[in-house]
Amino acid sequence: MENDALNAILREWSPATASKSIYRNVRLPAKLHPDLVLAIQGVRRCGKSTLLSQLPLHYGLDPQNCYYCNFEDPRLSDVLDHRLLYQILDLVKTDPERPCYFFFDEIQEVKNWEKFLHQQLERPKNHFFTITGSNASLLSGELATALTGRHLKAELYPFNFKEFQALCPGKTLQDYLLSGGFPRALTDNAPQLLLQEYFSNIVNKDVLMRLSARNPKALMHVAKMLFDTCGSELSYRKIAAVTGLSVDTVQSYLHELEQAYLLFTCHFFSFSEKQRVIKNKKYYPIDPALRSAVTSTFNRDLGKSLETLVFLRLKQRYKEVYYFSDQAEVDFVVLDGSAIVPYQVSLESVQPRHEKALEAFYQAYPQAQNPVFINLENADTLL
Repeated sequence: MENDALNAILREWSPATASKSIYRNVRLPAKLHPDLVLAIQGVRRCGKSTLLSQLPLHYGLDPQNCYYCNFEDPRLSDVLDHRLLYQILDLVKTDPERPCYFFFDEIQEVKNWEKFLHQQLERPKNHFFTITGSNASLLSGELATALTGRHLKAELYPFNFKEFQALCPGKTLQDYLLSGGFPRALTDNAPQLLLQEYFSNIVNKDVLMRLSARNPKALMHVAKMLFDTCGSELSYRKIAAVTGLSVDTVQSYLHELEQAYLLFTCHFFSFSEKQRVIKNKKYYPIDPALRSAVTSTFNRDLGKSLETLVFLRLKQRYKEVYYFSDQAEVDFVVLDGSAIVPYQVSLESVQPRHEKALEAFYQAYPQAQNPVFINLENADTLL
């Protein structure tokens, strides 16, 4: 590609309206490093590109030293290999002492990008790299292999409640439960159709292609089944029996669905690794409105939506979220440092089943902290 054409593309991608976008609540490193890549991970269409454009302001960088490129730009489709990345470096680097900040969106489109970054980090040259990619396995598997110990990770989710309110002032928590947090869908005239397209693209582009699955319908069946049964205990064998797949195939499907940030696994709480492995698991979608868009009408209840959002916020805060069950269920359990904290979620007041579950939980873990009860009235303090 001619330098003039590439330079024009880089100028076009340079954001001019980052200050007008909704500030994203995401954990970021204190500063950027020339010997560490910052990798922003997250589900498709959750706002990674927007966050990328906000980083210069967040870090107080000179815009003149910042360079952006989205590698899904069709004008680049014929030149997507490592030579393009070197050309970008040669194009913008005029003074060796001047820091250059590169923000590469959808880096997985570029062939041999890992080798390029590895070479750059081996001998830092006042270059700083931030990258995004839609598939978590790309950035936690391949990236970890290619750049062992040389990358930092920031995970981005769809809008939380405060971000939702910033875009939609005056809207309530119940509105949020119904609308979800995918930014573009919140302003679309047909949000459900758009969310259905998101779901299809995630399954077919981020999951199916990686699995090389021979039966795309089976993969879609598994994904929809887990959305339908959100928050229910399931075993691999049960999923296999319902879908007609082998247990091994189900496990591989679930792994890739989670790697694509379409859903998350909630394990049984136990200090025994064996117990955590053999017990049934629960699954939660990345967004309640996405679930509603692709599941049956009778499953679109606010209780499951609230439970999903509590799970997502706890996962962002504590990384690992568990459940406990002994005839009745404690919705979630987290480890806050060394403290064990149980959570019960309900649309309204505490139910007898919640108390029964907690009694069994405290018999097993008498050292646990007092329970946290979440309902529609107080959920905004967590969300």
